Amino acid sequence: MKALSMRNVSVVRGGSRILDSVSLDIDEGENVAILGRNGSGKTTLVRLLRGEVRPYYDESDPPRMSIFGEEDWDLFSLRRSMGVVSMDLQSAFGGGTTVAEAVASGFFGAMDVFRNTRVTAEMAAAAHRSARLMGMEDLMDRRMDTLSLGEARRALIARAMVTDPRVLVLDEPMTGLDIVMASRFRRMFDLLAGRGVGIVMVTHDPSDIPECVRRVVLMREGAVFADGPKEEVLASETVSAAYGERINVGMDMGVYHMRMGDAPGGSDP
Repeated sequence: MKALSMRNVSVVRGGSRILDSVSLDIDEGENVAILGRNGSGKTTLVRLLRGEVRPYYDESDPPRMSIFGEEDWDLFSLRRSMGVVSMDLQSAFGGGTTVAEAVASGFFGAMDVFRNTRVTAEMAAAAHRSARLMGMEDLMDRRMDTLSLGEARRALIARAMVTDPRVLVLDEPMTGLDIVMASRFRRMFDLLAGRGVGIVMVTHDPSDIPECVRRVVLMREGAVFADGPKEEVLASETVSAAYGERINVGMDMGVYHMRMGDAPGGSDP
């Protein structure tokens, strides 16, 4: 089954095409990185998946988009099957929200547990299992605004994982993390993929990409510029063409990195 299928999908805002006739398939269980510079359309793809925007409808060439085989999906059901971790969520929790409440809020697609919602015993148990998976079980009573950046990021991932999603969508998950923490997160994503969760990572930096991701979709100006095996798409010439600058892509200990111009780096993939 396709986790995501898009045909001729565009998104128009203020008269400009943020996405331009994108066609893309991602199989369920497939691990994919969507790479591109800022403004290339990556985050708009995430907003489509979150139901925040809809494709532009062109009667002459209508778009088609399906998630898990459904073209008309229930947003609440979708959020149980597709966990999304976006960095704009990190500052959205109220100051008094505990980690336990933040993780459990994933059941409701909300940014907190409100009075009109009830966390059942089963939900609470699932929240603790998800927190344990992220190494957060001893922080459940902490407030979200007291966590370190890495702790808060793990709490968001625990929130996304609480419903046992089939796909985990990560929007710039390494932003602000130091080199040690970023390495730990890459290993964590490899472990999650090993548990059968499909990883779709959106990033501007190839050093974010974990080993489990073998396919890279390279975006440029709202369109798919290249799509294929990681070692082919991340060639220096291809990335340079997509970014519009001379960029050297190297690899060191399995981690890809970019440098501007002709600066020496690791071995070219």
